[in-house]
Amino acid sequence: MPLIEIKKLTFRAGDKKILDDFSMTIEASEVHALLGTNGTGKSTLAYLVMGCEGYRPESGEILFEGQVINDLKIHKRAKLGITMAWQEPVRFEGISVRDYLMLKHKGADPSHYLEMVGLSPELYLGRMVDKCLSGGERKRIELASILALQPKLAILDEPDSGIDMLSTQDIVNVISAFKESGSSVFLITHRQEIVLIADRASQICNGKIV
Repeated sequence: MPLIEIKKLTFRAGDKKILDDFSMTIEASEVHALLGTNGTGKSTLAYLVMGCEGYRPESGEILFEGQVINDLKIHKRAKLGITMAWQEPVRFEGISVRDYLMLKHKGADPSHYLEMVGLSPELYLGRMVDKCLSGGERKRIELASILALQPKLAILDEPDSGIDMLSTQDIVNVISAFKESGSSVFLITHRQEIVLIADRASQICNGKIV
Protein backbone atom coordinates (compact mmCIF):
# COMPACT_ATOMS: atom_id res chain seq x y z
CA MET A 1 0.00 0.00 0.00
CA PRO A 2 1.41 3.44 -0.95
CA LEU A 3 2.02 5.93 1.84
CA ILE A 4 -0.08 8.41 -0.10
CA GLU A 5 -2.37 7.83 -3.06
CA ILE A 6 -3.97 10.62 -5.07
CA LYS A 7 -6.89 9.31 -7.11
CA LYS A 8 -8.55 11.18 -9.96
CA LEU A 9 -8.22 14.58 -8.27
CA THR A 10 -9.89 17.60 -9.86
CA PHE A 11 -9.50 21.14 -8.53
CA ARG A 12 -10.70 24.49 -9.87
CA ALA A 13 -9.76 28.03 -8.96
CA GLY A 14 -12.79 30.01 -10.07
CA ASP A 15 -13.52 28.94 -13.63
CA LYS A 16 -10.01 27.63 -14.24
CA LYS A 17 -9.37 23.91 -13.91
CA ILE A 18 -5.95 23.52 -12.26
CA LEU A 19 -5.92 19.74 -11.74
CA ASP A 20 -7.84 17.46 -14.07
CA ASP A 21 -8.45 13.85 -13.00
CA PHE A 22 -4.94 13.81 -11.50
CA SER A 23 -3.50 10.59 -10.05
CA MET A 24 -0.14 9.68 -8.48
CA THR A 25 1.31 7.70 -5.58
CA ILE A 26 4.20 8.11 -3.16
CA GLU A 27 5.60 5.01 -1.51
CA ALA A 28 7.03 4.74 2.01
CA SER A 29 10.61 6.09 2.21
CA GLU A 30 10.40 7.25 -1.42
CA VAL A 31 11.54 10.56 -2.86
CA HIS A 32 9.06 11.43 -5.61
CA ALA A 33 9.83 14.57 -7.62
CA LEU A 34 7.15 16.52 -9.48
CA LEU A 35 8.26 18.67 -12.40
CA GLY A 36 6.41 21.19 -14.51
CA THR A 37 6.44 24.79 -15.65
CA ASN A 38 5.02 27.59 -13.53
CA GLY A 39 1.23 27.55 -13.31
CA THR A 40 0.79 23.84 -14.01
CA GLY A 41 -0.58 23.04 -10.54
CA LYS A 42 2.45 21.74 -8.66
CA SER A 43 2.05 23.97 -5.62
CA THR A 44 -1.73 23.60 -5.76
CA LEU A 45 -1.31 19.85 -5.43
CA ALA A 46 1.01 20.34 -2.45
CA TYR A 47 -1.57 22.59 -0.76
CA LEU A 48 -4.30 20.02 -1.40
CA VAL A 49 -2.24 17.23 0.15
CA MET A 50 -1.39 19.43 3.16
CA GLY A 51 -5.02 20.51 3.56
CA CYS A 52 -4.43 24.26 3.36
CA GLU A 53 -7.37 26.61 3.86
CA GLY A 54 -9.39 27.03 0.66
CA TYR A 55 -7.91 23.93 -0.98
CA ARG A 56 -10.45 21.13 -1.22
CA PRO A 57 -10.82 18.98 -4.35
CA GLU A 58 -13.90 19.18 -6.53
CA SER A 59 -13.69 15.42 -6.98
CA GLY A 60 -11.31 12.55 -6.35
CA GLU A 61 -9.60 11.28 -3.21
CA ILE A 62 -6.39 11.73 -1.25
CA LEU A 63 -5.52 8.66 0.82
CA PHE A 64 -2.80 8.61 3.49
CA GLU A 65 -1.89 5.14 4.74
CA GLY A 66 -5.18 3.96 3.25
CA GLN A 67 -7.29 6.62 5.01
CA VAL A 68 -9.23 9.20 2.98
CA ILE A 69 -8.10 12.60 4.27
CA ASN A 70 -10.05 14.94 1.95
CA ASP A 71 -12.00 16.49 4.82
CA LEU A 72 -9.23 16.59 7.44
CA LYS A 73 -8.01 20.03 8.47
CA ILE A 74 -4.33 20.90 8.24
CA HIS A 75 -3.56 20.32 11.94
CA LYS A 76 -5.08 16.84 11.82
CA ARG A 77 -2.99 15.97 8.77
CA ALA A 78 0.06 17.24 10.62
CA LYS A 79 -0.75 14.86 13.49
CA LEU A 80 -0.83 12.00 10.97
CA GLY A 81 2.74 12.88 10.02
CA ILE A 82 2.36 15.20 7.01
CA THR A 83 4.34 18.45 6.99
CA MET A 84 5.36 21.00 4.38
CA ALA A 85 8.18 23.45 3.64
CA TRP A 86 6.70 26.50 1.94
CA GLN A 87 8.23 28.41 -0.97
CA GLU A 88 8.15 31.49 1.29
CA PRO A 89 8.84 30.41 4.90
CA VAL A 90 6.67 31.88 7.65
CA ARG A 91 8.25 34.30 10.12
CA PHE A 92 7.71 33.61 13.82
CA GLU A 93 8.15 36.79 15.82
CA GLY A 94 9.31 36.34 19.41
CA ILE A 95 10.70 32.80 19.16
CA SER A 96 14.35 31.80 19.00
CA VAL A 97 15.76 29.38 16.46
CA ARG A 98 16.52 26.98 19.33
CA ASP A 99 12.91 27.00 20.59
CA TYR A 100 11.54 26.76 17.04
CA LEU A 101 13.54 23.59 16.39
CA MET A 102 12.45 22.09 19.72
CA LEU A 103 8.69 22.60 19.33
CA LYS A 104 8.02 18.87 19.04
CA HIS A 105 10.88 17.36 21.04
CA LYS A 106 11.42 19.44 24.17
CA GLY A 107 14.89 19.04 25.61
CA ALA A 108 16.39 17.71 22.37
CA ASP A 109 19.61 19.17 20.99
CA PRO A 110 18.75 20.96 17.72
CA SER A 111 22.38 21.61 16.76
CA HIS A 112 22.53 18.57 14.47
CA TYR A 113 19.62 19.79 12.34
CA LEU A 114 21.20 23.20 11.77
CA GLU A 115 24.48 21.59 10.76
CA MET A 116 22.62 19.42 8.24
CA VAL A 117 21.33 22.52 6.45
CA GLY A 118 24.71 24.27 6.49
CA LEU A 119 24.19 26.66 9.42
CA SER A 120 26.43 27.06 12.46
CA PRO A 121 24.59 26.24 15.73
CA GLU A 122 26.83 28.68 17.60
CA LEU A 123 25.74 31.53 15.34
CA TYR A 124 22.05 30.71 14.91
CA LEU A 125 20.54 28.92 17.94
CA GLY A 126 20.21 32.17 19.89
CA ARG A 127 18.86 34.25 16.99
CA MET A 128 15.19 35.08 16.54
CA VAL A 129 13.11 33.74 13.65
CA ASP A 130 12.14 37.16 12.33
CA LYS A 131 12.68 39.68 9.54
CA CYS A 132 16.35 40.06 10.46
CA LEU A 133 17.02 36.68 8.84
CA SER A 134 17.54 36.58 5.09
CA GLY A 135 15.22 34.53 2.89
CA GLY A 136 17.91 31.89 2.46
CA GLU A 137 18.52 31.68 6.21
CA ARG A 138 14.80 31.28 6.94
CA LYS A 139 14.52 28.60 4.27
CA ARG A 140 17.38 26.63 5.81
CA ILE A 141 15.95 26.99 9.32
CA GLU A 142 12.55 25.81 8.09
CA LEU A 143 14.15 22.73 6.53
CA ALA A 144 15.96 22.07 9.81
CA SER A 145 12.64 22.32 11.67
CA ILE A 146 11.03 19.76 9.38
CA LEU A 147 13.95 17.39 9.88
CA ALA A 148 13.42 17.78 13.63
CA LEU A 149 9.73 16.85 13.26
CA GLN A 150 10.66 13.46 11.72
CA PRO A 151 7.50 13.36 9.56
CA LYS A 152 6.14 10.41 7.61
CA LEU A 153 5.71 12.68 4.55
CA ALA A 154 7.69 15.87 3.94
CA ILE A 155 6.33 18.09 1.18
CA LEU A 156 9.17 20.26 -0.13
CA ASP A 157 7.83 23.00 -2.40
CA GLU A 158 10.81 24.49 -4.25
CA PRO A 159 13.23 23.90 -1.33
CA ASP A 160 16.01 25.46 -3.41
CA SER A 161 14.25 28.82 -3.90
CA GLY A 162 16.05 31.65 -2.12
CA ILE A 163 19.19 29.57 -1.67
CA ASP A 164 22.33 30.10 -3.73
CA MET A 165 23.58 27.50 -6.16
CA LEU A 166 26.62 26.75 -4.00
CA SER A 167 24.38 25.36 -1.27
CA THR A 168 22.36 23.01 -3.49
CA GLN A 169 24.35 20.15 -1.95
CA ASP A 170 22.90 21.08 1.44
CA ILE A 171 19.39 20.54 0.04
CA VAL A 172 20.41 17.19 -1.43
CA ASN A 173 21.84 16.23 1.97
CA VAL A 174 18.55 17.16 3.68
CA ILE A 175 16.53 15.05 1.24
CA SER A 176 18.92 12.14 1.79
CA ALA A 177 18.48 12.54 5.55
CA PHE A 178 14.70 12.34 5.22
CA LYS A 179 14.96 9.14 3.24
CA GLU A 180 17.49 7.57 5.61
CA SER A 181 15.19 8.30 8.56
CA GLY A 182 12.30 6.54 6.81
CA SER A 183 10.39 9.65 5.71
CA SER A 184 8.87 9.99 2.26
CA VAL A 185 9.49 13.19 0.31
CA PHE A 186 7.15 14.87 -2.17
CA LEU A 187 9.65 17.12 -3.95
CA ILE A 188 8.74 20.05 -6.18
CA THR A 189 11.75 21.57 -7.92
CA HIS A 190 13.12 22.90 -11.20
CA ARG A 191 16.77 22.06 -10.57
CA GLN A 192 18.10 19.01 -12.37
CA GLU A 193 20.84 18.40 -9.80
CA ILE A 194 18.19 18.07 -7.09
CA VAL A 195 15.85 15.93 -9.21
CA LEU A 196 18.65 13.38 -9.60
CA ILE A 197 18.26 12.32 -5.97
CA ALA A 198 14.63 11.29 -6.52
CA ASP A 199 13.63 7.63 -6.72
CA ARG A 200 10.90 8.60 -9.15
CA ALA A 201 10.01 11.72 -11.11
CA SER A 202 6.72 12.73 -12.71
CA GLN A 203 5.87 15.66 -14.95
CA ILE A 204 2.63 17.61 -14.79
CA CYS A 205 1.11 19.38 -17.78
CA ASN A 206 -2.43 20.72 -18.15
CA GLY A 207 -3.31 19.37 -14.73
CA LYS A 208 -2.30 15.77 -15.47
CA ILE A 209 0.74 13.52 -15.30
CA VAL A 210 2.29 13.14 -18.75
